[in-house]
Amino acid sequence: MSERIFLSSPHMSEEGYEQQYVQEAFDTNWIAPLGTNVNEFENELAEKVGVKSAAALSSGTAAIHLALKAADVKEGDIVFCPSLTFSATANPIIYQHATPVFIDSNEKTWNMDPEALEEAFKKYPEVKAVIVVHLYGLSAEMDRIMEICNKYNVVVIEDAAESLGTYYKGKHTGTFGDYGVFSFNGNKIITTSGGGMLVSNNEEMVEKARFWATQSRDQARHYQHSEVGFNYRMSNIVAGIGRGQLKVLDKRVEKKRYIYEFYKQELGGLEDIMFMPWNEWDEPNFWLSSMVLTGSVRPVDIMDALEKENIESRPVWKPMHLQPYFEKYDFIGNGIAEKLFENGVCLPSDTKMMDEELFRVTNVIKGLF
Repeated sequence: MSERIFLSSPHMSEEGYEQQYVQEAFDTNWIAPLGTNVNEFENELAEKVGVKSAAALSSGTAAIHLALKAADVKEGDIVFCPSLTFSATANPIIYQHATPVFIDSNEKTWNMDPEALEEAFKKYPEVKAVIVVHLYGLSAEMDRIMEICNKYNVVVIEDAAESLGTYYKGKHTGTFGDYGVFSFNGNKIITTSGGGMLVSNNEEMVEKARFWATQSRDQARHYQHSEVGFNYRMSNIVAGIGRGQLKVLDKRVEKKRYIYEFYKQELGGLEDIMFMPWNEWDEPNFWLSSMVLTGSVRPVDIMDALEKENIESRPVWKPMHLQPYFEKYDFIGNGIAEKLFENGVCLPSDTKMMDEELFRVTNVIKGLF
């Protein structure tokens, strides 16, 4: 059996940046949750994406949760959320005892459809917040979405967990709304093994999020808590890995783009394949190269054939409104998200892949046609 090709596995820098920062934490005995790496990772990422403030947290999910709390989302409030996303986008809405309303995608971006969003506002004008996702590193149509949300004066939270390094019209995704969220899970474009970041130009609320994330411990000699708190802070060791990874982000984006263009060159000529959209205003990070199938060859055929050759792939996200837990909530749209799920497949997009591995993938797929 040939060596396993992974969908998107951790890729540490060849220069060893991560080990240098982690070793520094050991040398100074800052192994405990906070320390220089946490502070500097926050500063360096905020500078990289162009925001005033950032809070390093234990996960992207935690960052979404605290963003909803910062937006004062409470029990009974309505939050709009894309249906085509990972459950981590929607789960924090439930943590706050709020009510999600799921919004369809469009084929132009695979992300939140502005037309469906406007329809949702007409049905639920009292909505408290809108979560926008940049799926697979593709930017949502932010000008139109922000125009609609501003008209209704609603808080916008960008789930940019999959899109660090993506630009919309020259500006980083995650920086258009009131709050942005990034993930450093093991399969993301850069990783800290696990972790996330909440970013915003509202420095006061980011500081408040840090307070909540450290168990809401008041300034007192004894342990005193006037608000409910969470154990959401990133550790100093993990943050050291993140600082090293941030140094190679641009290289990782470059390789992800190479992988996407390789697949499109090799497979784009097949009649029944259409790759994920790349719009003129979008500079994606191409986190996962994905495509939809319109003919007799189905996603499961490709995934099964690849698995037989020890190659990992996955379906496109199953929409939230089709999930057993979330199906009771309202959905606004025309079924584009469901269509993308039924016909979509994500190809291995590991930045350590060489052309030999890429040809292994494309040859298997070509064989099915």
